[in-house]
Order: sequence, then structure tokens, then C-alpha cells
Amino acid sequence: MSARATASSPAEAQGKKTGTTASGDRSRVARLTPRASIVGFVVFVAAIFAVAPARAYLEQRGQRNQLVNQVTQLQEQNAELQHQLDQLHDPTELERLARECLGMVDPGQIAFVPVPRGKAPVPPNCD
Repeated sequence: MSARATASSPAEAQGKKTGTTASGDRSRVARLTPRASIVGFVVFVAAIFAVAPARAYLEQRGQRNQLVNQVTQLQEQNAELQHQLDQLHDPTELERLARECLGMVDPGQIAFVPVPRGKAPVPPNCD
């Protein structure tokens, strides 16, 4: 027989010794021990159970950010409305609104309404 026919690997066919025997080749193959399979299963189950809480956490964090933005906008709107309310308690502001928006005058005064030629009078903007 030739060396090629009896050799089991290309390295042995060239005459080099690998230092392993047939039983040594079996030890190099990755084997799944019971302990490794249990650890793998536990890691897999832990990963499965960690997905739902992680997703819920991310959704709640997004909702929290939206609510924080909404609170900020409402606080700004509240401050603006409070400023308008403070202005309405000022007697000079009330008098100005009564004159401009309602056309009121003090006793003894005469109210004039300018009318453009050919057009109807434009009411004041009282927002």
C-alpha cells in the first residue's frame, strides 16, 4: 500500500506527525455536556424573559418624554394666561378694551367711528 492510501489526513500523507491519535481527534470535537446545555438553556430563558420588560421600559421612557414636553408647553401656556388675567385686573387696560372693543366713552364724550369711503366700517380686533 502506498502512504497515501493509509493516511487519514493530508498532513499524515506528507509524512508529518500531528501528535494526535484517533482518540485525540474525538476530543477536539466540541461536545455539549449536560452542564453546558443547562447553562445555555438558562441563559436562553433569561434572554426571553428580559425582552418584554426591556420593551416596556423603552415604551414608558418614550411616553415620559412626551408627557414632560406636554407639561412644559402647558406651563408656558398657563404663564401666558396668567399674564392676560393680570392685565384684565388693571383699570387702564379695562378702559382701553371698553373703548376699543365695545365703543364705550366717558359721560359727556362723543364717540366717532371712522368709515372708509365706499366700504363698511371695520370692527376692531379684540382678541
